[in-house]
Amino acid sequence: MTAQRTLTTRTWIELFVLAFIWGAGFLAVRLAIDEVPIVTSVAHRVFWAAVILWGVILVRGQPIPRDPKIWRALIVMGVLNNAIPFSLMAWGQLHIETGLTSVFNAGTAIFGVVIAALILADERMTPRKIIGSAIGFFGVATAIGLDSMRNFDIASVAQLAVIAGTISYAFAGVWARINLAGLPPQVAAAGMLTGSSLVMVPAALLIDGAPSFDLSLTALGAIGYYVVFATAGAYLLYYRILAAAGSANTMIVTLLIPPVSIILGALTLNESLSSNVYVGLALLALGLAVLDGRLFKRLTGAR
Repeated sequence: MTAQRTLTTRTWIELFVLAFIWGAGFLAVRLAIDEVPIVTSVAHRVFWAAVILWGVILVRGQPIPRDPKIWRALIVMGVLNNAIPFSLMAWGQLHIETGLTSVFNAGTAIFGVVIAALILADERMTPRKIIGSAIGFFGVATAIGLDSMRNFDIASVAQLAVIAGTISYAFAGVWARINLAGLPPQVAAAGMLTGSSLVMVPAALLIDGAPSFDLSLTALGAIGYYVVFATAGAYLLYYRILAAAGSANTMIVTLLIPPVSIILGALTLNESLSSNVYVGLALLALGLAVLDGRLFKRLTGAR
């Protein structure tokens, strides 16, 4: 049995930095799509971030994959982890608050556990996983709210679109484990962004036409932020934390992102969320704590 890795002071700082980067990324996307069509916005995000990451890889002298099988897997990964969720979440943000979008995003780990159990033989559901997942699902349902289901409208569709994006993230995690094991994480990130670019750039040209750069400084700054910081830079930092702290500890970042996004949305867009969203987030946090298991062990003294 391997020892549980602990979070150092440096890793905690890096987690908070990553949470701020990704939390502000939701705001940046919202500001950009006021002027840039959804598909073009996503194409900008994945294409320019891929260029940056390949530059980093070349400077580091890391090998570039040659096997066509790996590249096919990277294209699928790009669709599942970038093209689908980025597009669905960006569209959803046109109709719901950025803070609410980030709360739903925190459910990725919950969906990931269930999907992994359905597909991977070594990820079977245990009583702890069942309880944690059930609490997490109840948290998502609480955040949606009964009113959204009774008075089904465009905002309700937007919430479901964002949740569909988180499910796509979950499938991407399983796909990566099956098909991309052993690939250096930075290379995998650059490869999947390249794969999603191969899909999103032609789609943007076909649907939206040639991109316009006659944009406000706000929109240009937002695009620059989510390309450089919230995508390319965030991936590099994420994999650094993952290597140092392990996947269970790194999962904490999903709970740190919503407060950042909620505060920024309130300060810049005058957004306010109903109480059920905060209750839903609390239930999501409890569900993730149950899935992690360490809190239970500390409370019971189990080893």
